[in-house]
Amino acid sequence: MKQMEAKFCMTCGSAMESRDVDGTVRRACTACSFVHWGNYSIGVGALVMKDEKILLVRRAQEPGKGRWTNPGGYIEQYELIQDTIVREVLEESGVQAKVTRLVAVRDLPRSIHNVYIAFEMAYVGGEPIPDGVEVDAAGFFSLQEMASMPVADFTRWLIDVALHSKDEGLTQDQEPIIHMEGYGLYRVPKVSV
Repeated sequence: MKQMEAKFCMTCGSAMESRDVDGTVRRACTACSFVHWGNYSIGVGALVMKDEKILLVRRAQEPGKGRWTNPGGYIEQYELIQDTIVREVLEESGVQAKVTRLVAVRDLPRSIHNVYIAFEMAYVGGEPIPDGVEVDAAGFFSLQEMASMPVADFTRWLIDVALHSKDEGLTQDQEPIIHMEGYGLYRVPKVSV
């Protein structure tokens, strides 16, 4: 399948052309400085535990219709990733949760380069209720229950990562040495001296 090329500039509307930009042929505007760097999407996913069970939702749409996955979704343009995952968990399952640590990143280069960031989250409240659009079932399940469920392979991998990680992972830096408005900063926990 041939990949579509940007024909008009997203900034000024002028025609685009293919030209060498930093050693790579890219689509660039003929009138202004806009360069189309590629197509990217950033997704987030949650691993929420309650009473030694993990929150899963059953996909009601493709891709993966009928498979059980961890709740998640795509970030909005002006939304911090930690706000995205809290929103997505609530929207898809009715469960309130808060981010405790970042546990995994998946990099999937393809026509739309997809990066997926997985968070471990602490259960705050609410009972699992599916949104009825993206997901048609939601609940907390033990590893034993999941063994007989059609759980997506990537979700199984994420659960293994979260349950078997030996350190604190990346946590949100609540007190960075320099305040940077609008940034979501994550770091390896500070070592006490």
